Amino acid sequence: MNSTAKPKSVSDGDGLRPDGEVAEETQELLEDLDRESRTRPYQDTWLKIPVLVAGVVLSLYHMYIALFSGPPQLVHRAIHVSAILVLCFALYRPTRKQGKPTVPWYDWVFVAISASIAMYIAPKYSEIVSAGGRFDTIDVVFGALLVFVVLEAARRLTGWALPVLAVLFIVYGIYGRYMPGAFKHRGYDLDRILNFMLSTNEGVFSTAIGVSSTYIFLFILFGAVLAKSGMGEFFNNLAMAIAGQTRGGPAKVSVIASGFLGSINGSAIANVVTTGAFTIPLMKRIGYRPNFAGAVEASASVGGQLLPPIMGAAAFIMAETLGVPYQQIALVAIVPALLYYLGVIVQVHLRATRDGLQGISKDNIPAVLSVLKERGHLLIPLAYLLFMLFFSGRTILFSAVTTVIVTIIVAQLRKSTRMSIMNILESLRDGAITAVSVAVACACVGIIVGIATLTGLGVKLAGAIVAIGGGLLLPTLIMTALACIILGMGLPSIPAYIITATMAAPALGQIGVEPLVAHLFVFYFGLFANITPPVALAAFAGAGLAGGDPMKTGFAAMKLAVAGYIVPFVFVYNPGLLWQEVAIPEALWITVTATIGVLVLAVAAEGMFMVRVPIIVRLIMASGAILLIVPGSMTDIVAFGILGVGFAIQLALAARKQRLSIRSI
Repeated sequence: MNSTAKPKSVSDGDGLRPDGEVAEETQELLEDLDRESRTRPYQDTWLKIPVLVAGVVLSLYHMYIALFSGPPQLVHRAIHVSAILVLCFALYRPTRKQGKPTVPWYDWVFVAISASIAMYIAPKYSEIVSAGGRFDTIDVVFGALLVFVVLEAARRLTGWALPVLAVLFIVYGIYGRYMPGAFKHRGYDLDRILNFMLSTNEGVFSTAIGVSSTYIFLFILFGAVLAKSGMGEFFNNLAMAIAGQTRGGPAKVSVIASGFLGSINGSAIANVVTTGAFTIPLMKRIGYRPNFAGAVEASASVGGQLLPPIMGAAAFIMAETLGVPYQQIALVAIVPALLYYLGVIVQVHLRATRDGLQGISKDNIPAVLSVLKERGHLLIPLAYLLFMLFFSGRTILFSAVTTVIVTIIVAQLRKSTRMSIMNILESLRDGAITAVSVAVACACVGIIVGIATLTGLGVKLAGAIVAIGGGLLLPTLIMTALACIILGMGLPSIPAYIITATMAAPALGQIGVEPLVAHLFVFYFGLFANITPPVALAAFAGAGLAGGDPMKTGFAAMKLAVAGYIVPFVFVYNPGLLWQEVAIPEALWITVTATIGVLVLAVAAEGMFMVRVPIIVRLIMASGAILLIVPGSMTDIVAFGILGVGFAIQLALAARKQRLSIRSI
């Protein structure tokens, strides 16, 4: 392969990363927008061995608990949180400017406090259970310490938004008796709130931490092992081999690779930076403008978390919250996710057609068979995972642990992916470190959810949304979507989903929307906060890599993701799009018409089909596309009629252009 065909890159076992100066720039960008990447340079200090040991032990502990019995639920969650917080304060700097590799004295204090939480709860578990809500001063002290360290850890890893929101909720819990109207409640003493956070499964150690300490940790570990085996480079190369030579190839490579990786790693910003460092320069090289190139990567990376089977681990929280099998969520999410990616990739193709862009020379892309021959065996663990989840009848936890083991074994089959003992240990360490950000966010969200449960705020807020919407479905959906985008601004996807599921999803339940449909709806819009200005962190990361304007990149990403903003409304009105509550023939017809609608919507968004589409025709086609996406016999008939008019106009314009071209010759 000609080395000049793409930016210099190397595979270091952690996925495809840019080399040299580019690596420094992308790391700086990642730290600007993604606080999860701001670790101390522990690899070059005495901390290297302790962090390795701690990470390996923590990963092995979670694998053991998944396979065998463990301590009581509250104790296990406390151990998980304490260990995660210890790693957090040992590794993450209090501010970006605090660049010393050594751990300052106050962080050692935080480490000691964090470790003491589990050491306090474990031996006192029986007493906590039998106390029946009674508590003493020492319980309040440890409750205060727990809340304090969780808030500080969340500030370091997620920014100010989440901990400030948690503090506001605590204040509301104390002073709610003075609130007006429906938001008034009896009010709770600070002592009771702090004990509630420490000694129940509804505060810091809520369902969110329960899922973090089981499913999420194990699937993050699976992703870390895959990354160490070179899966990131494999996905990039496979996408390049499949789509690189087609019109606008690099953008299609971005969509395919980011979708694969986004489903596994669950971090839109990190996905933008790692995959985008490879794909964005290629997109710009063939002629895509910077704003569009950054938007492609952002929209593709965000969508990965909508894509089964892993969905960035949010699906496991959804399953636990709703009490439904994970497999059911993965199955209903398939069609909407594929429609989303279809809309993105068709717009990418039409933009390339409109601007006369080509793909990459055949000489500069690998052959599909050679890519599969070199690293195709890495697909075996994914196939094994799918089999275990959907056909084996074994638990999700057993499936996750054995998939990690299978991945390590399969990686040994070829030299290019073979993992040494140190590689395996490092992947266990990396999995534990990567889990820190999710677990800390879940712990902080537990404070918010705990207060909402204690005060009944979730139900009250849902009632307010329904009241503003007049009890009508469409206005309530619009209000809920806006609330989810606002609540999700600046937050990682998992805490964004938990908050929106607590605050917004009940509103849809009050007007008769099925719980699974309601939760999927709020998940979509909480996730799209990452590409919706003014706070569109994934789009800002794409703009930083592409050298584009952040706001313009955000709006371009919104246009690329237009199907994703419409499809959730559709499956609320007709769950048949989720293949629920309808017969298979009807579900097939709904899927086909929705697919055609998404294709036409992409044409209307880009203004290109056979020739450039005039604005009036674009509006006609957009209205027909939306009617076609919305299931229903009458809407389908009207939609096909409208689209027939639109395409007739396009045919006439294309024929006219051809006649003029012939005359000019």
